[in-house]
Amino acid sequence: MSTFAPAMLKKIDFYIIKKFMGTYILSILLIISIAIVIDITEKMDNFYKEGLTTEQIIFDYYIYFVPYYINLFSALFTFLSVIFITSKLAYNTEIIAMLAGGISFKRIVVPYMISAALIAGATFYLSSEIIPPGIRERLRFESEYIYHEAFKESTNHKQIQLSGNEIAYVERYNLSRDVGYKFSYDKFEGKRLIERITAQRIEYDSLNHWTAIDYQKRVFDDLRETMTTGDTLNMELDMTPRDFVTVLKEYEQLTNKELRAHIETQSKRGVGGLSAYQLELYKRYASPFGAFILTLIGVSVASRKVRGGTGYHIFVGLMLSVTYILFNLTSVSFTVKGGIHPLIAVWTPNVLYLCIGLYLYKKAPK
Repeated sequence: MSTFAPAMLKKIDFYIIKKFMGTYILSILLIISIAIVIDITEKMDNFYKEGLTTEQIIFDYYIYFVPYYINLFSALFTFLSVIFITSKLAYNTEIIAMLAGGISFKRIVVPYMISAALIAGATFYLSSEIIPPGIRERLRFESEYIYHEAFKESTNHKQIQLSGNEIAYVERYNLSRDVGYKFSYDKFEGKRLIERITAQRIEYDSLNHWTAIDYQKRVFDDLRETMTTGDTLNMELDMTPRDFVTVLKEYEQLTNKELRAHIETQSKRGVGGLSAYQLELYKRYASPFGAFILTLIGVSVASRKVRGGTGYHIFVGLMLSVTYILFNLTSVSFTVKGGIHPLIAVWTPNVLYLCIGLYLYKKAPK
């Protein structure tokens, strides 16, 4: 018995992993194919009117469309794949045979977790490095050929803190012309204002170089004030046009490295409204763990042979997976509207459903 156990366990590992990953990949390919067909049907008139070639449609749009939806449906189909193959094993009494052969339920779960690790690693890499630039290209394609709207939006009444004790304000910024209107610049020494510049317009020249047009400069020295005016004033400011512009769903278009840098830079400048960026960053780390949690729940639920077979397990699995996804969405809304810290919001569903998974694992047939 001990002579053949390692080989038998190795074969079982590959047997389960092959079934798990095969079912998962087939399910994802099926749903992505359906999603592409539906999307093509909706956008076919736009493609035709714009005179787009097949190569443009595929390589400028759908090549970015596919990774996004793979990641979107990954958690659901990880769970369904586990439920499907495990209930099949249970229905065919294969799990009973494994347990009767001396293999512990804990050991049976190992190949499932290996598969979950592969899926978690792939989804983390997709969401961190592949999908963000893909979303950027997909939105640019849609803005140009589908919706005919500007990809970036101007920002009104934007105030940012620059390096040191400097604050800049722009009432309105026009990205296409790189011009800001109703500009003001304040420089402090401690809490005392020592310099203030206002201008009707400010134009971006190159990195950190700006030109204030129709300006007024006031310098404060204790009780004395010196004021000068002029047509143009060259200024070197630690800011770029991007600081004054809101990009549609920008947090989804930044890689993890870019997200961290953006959050750090904007936090130093005193810019508010960063919860969406923090939420996106934390979510990218928390979401892959869903593969392990849902796999644990799925194998624990489906390993028991019951009347109703696969259909019953799929029904139970769907209910649990849907509530997990809904809970994730609900917790996210608490961050946006309720002021809950993003880290708590993204990890609460994982912690709760991990507890459910451990309870079901404990109750699974041994």
